[in-house]
Amino acid sequence: MLKTLHTVFTQKTHEGTTERLLQYSFAYFGLYVVTGFLAKYFAKTLGMGGNTYTVYNTIGGMLICNLVVIIWGWYKFKSSDYTTVLGVRMPREFLYIIPSGVCTAVIIPTTTLMYVLPISVMVAMIIMRASVIIISRIIDTIQIKQGILHKIVYWEENVAVVFALIAVSIKMIYVKPGDFDFINNAAAMTILGAYLTAYSIRIYIFNYYKNTRKKDAIYDTKGFFAVEQIASTVAILIAAVLLYHSVDLGVADPKTFGFQFKDSLVNTPALWKEGIMSGLPFGAAAFFSVFLFMFKGRTATFAGLVNRVTSLVAGTVATLVVWWLIAGQKPPSIEDWFGLAAIFVAIYFMGKAEQKRACELAKAHEIEPEADDEICKPAEAAK
Repeated sequence: MLKTLHTVFTQKTHEGTTERLLQYSFAYFGLYVVTGFLAKYFAKTLGMGGNTYTVYNTIGGMLICNLVVIIWGWYKFKSSDYTTVLGVRMPREFLYIIPSGVCTAVIIPTTTLMYVLPISVMVAMIIMRASVIIISRIIDTIQIKQGILHKIVYWEENVAVVFALIAVSIKMIYVKPGDFDFINNAAAMTILGAYLTAYSIRIYIFNYYKNTRKKDAIYDTKGFFAVEQIASTVAILIAAVLLYHSVDLGVADPKTFGFQFKDSLVNTPALWKEGIMSGLPFGAAAFFSVFLFMFKGRTATFAGLVNRVTSLVAGTVATLVVWWLIAGQKPPSIEDWFGLAAIFVAIYFMGKAEQKRACELAKAHEIEPEADDEICKPAEAAK
């Protein structure tokens, strides 16, 4: 373990290795903690919260993502399979990567709208976190039946799913009867349906791209992210312009997202520059979120678990940091600690699954293990 961590924090690693997986996870974890802290800091200390903060934070996140993919040339997607659409020659993968970007453009605003639904924030968070874990497991089942995924889902991964869902759902015992009234609200169910549908399609596309690569095919996750990001940005800008011009601040309900969105742009807050800067770690986290979802050689179940479990642990740590650094804030609740315990059980089984998967991939020469990697030796000794 110490040897692995030394490699993780001091060396450049190979694609698809456990060490690379940990590097992405630690980066995502750190950026998620900073993102969570900044949201509270702006709201509680600087007085810029709600949808106003969300708008400028999202602008910053989109800026950093697009600047990176353009300046570093990630948009030059690498492919060996081309097609022609309307006279334009392009990588065949664009036919589903661009729709994935549109799904991302749906996920971003519906995530915000989930928090302003006639639904408790607690229930909204449970639905969003649990849905990704469940969707990922369903995607594996579908793609195995389609003959797209040729790997099995280890029993350890299934056990980890159960404990992750326990961790996510443990707060359900505190849900009040009225918190589920949104089921009878057409607008709320439409937003929720759009969120779940977009995430399902996006995760399916992630894994379709990953699982349909031939052994010697180019696997360009950076290019995938770049094309998806550009597509989502274009879609969001179009939607933002339409929303901006469809809202009349003189007659619109101040409680609606549309009013708050336009008002935040018309009546620019004093901290708008700082709000945009706060989006930098949020945008940087998006890189590692996608890289984890698309991690080479792993099932959707495992990749989805790593993504969500990392964010769950980071959420608890962010709550602790907020409690320590911002006066008057509450520490993590008892149910948070119970949830964290369930997460660590899930991590234990995920570790067991990762050891088996990394060994399997190394033996099939699908990944190049790190120098002196001993991950397969315990399994060999047990034979």
